[in-house]
Amino acid sequence: MDLTSKDIATARAHPNIALIKYWGNLDNELRLPANSSLSFSLGTLETQTTVQFDEQLTSDRVVIDDVPASDSASQRVCLHLDRIRRLADIKTYAYVESNSNFPSGAGIASSASAFAALTLAACSACNLEINSRALSRLARQGSGSASRSIFGGFVIWYAGKTDAESYAESIADKYHWPIVDLITIVNTSHKTVGSSEGHLLAETSPLQIIRVEDTPRRLEICQQAIMDRDFNALASIVELDSNMMHAVMMTSKPALLYWSAATIEIMKTVSRLRHEGLDICYTIDAGPNVHCICTREHAHSAHDVLKKIPGVVDILESPPGDGAVTLDR
Repeated sequence: MDLTSKDIATARAHPNIALIKYWGNLDNELRLPANSSLSFSLGTLETQTTVQFDEQLTSDRVVIDDVPASDSASQRVCLHLDRIRRLADIKTYAYVESNSNFPSGAGIASSASAFAALTLAACSACNLEINSRALSRLARQGSGSASRSIFGGFVIWYAGKTDAESYAESIADKYHWPIVDLITIVNTSHKTVGSSEGHLLAETSPLQIIRVEDTPRRLEICQQAIMDRDFNALASIVELDSNMMHAVMMTSKPALLYWSAATIEIMKTVSRLRHEGLDICYTIDAGPNVHCICTREHAHSAHDVLKKIPGVVDILESPPGDGAVTLDR
């Protein structure tokens, strides 16, 4: 495929919050997950990435949030660009600039939006035309949860056993259910053990096999709760799933404990608020920050209580959002 001297594209993608979690891989290189998962996109949070292929470059250059990327982050981006270059049959290096409006590496799925945006922008910049399912599969190889950020609304990611079988698709659009994620921030620092490293440890926990075997049951209950807009059913299965994933983390070798004292206090407060009649539940990705899912009508009341918890430094609020899109420059 021929490129002009400078081919450029910009894409925007949103992170997502998994209601049924992905943790552990069947195939680490392809990022084939140990289990299927279900999420919804976070419409007010976003990553915007520009990819410019330039025949004058002698290597890829990567800038993240206005700072040159670390060696490890740059290498991960370059490896993903290599995948796209092979598909497009080009060898041209690229300049990549990526910016997010939320903290990265803190359990808010920053890699999901980053690699979804990178995948779409790079494919567009090199004129590689592939459908959304293929984009999902390709994004998955950069970051597993990025497969879900290609789509908007409520999204299921099928684990599959091969590259072709492991992809995401939307099961309901962003208007299906007006729920809100109150992302309760207690720490914005980059976590010491990232999700990619954590996935490698999952199989060292004796609880992982039990969690994976039970996932189809939890997934079915969660999907039906979403279809029925049944918050009580959603809350019980979402919290169970989150607790099971963290139990695996805590029993891995070495053990991973992402929670802080404030994390636990938020969890206890959410349980109390639900007992008092608010539609709210918690789920926690690989980090200390807590995603408090609630119905729109209870979001304001929940926000007022959560912000008063010692250790809470910010609350980001987001309804379900759109999938990844290219932007005009």
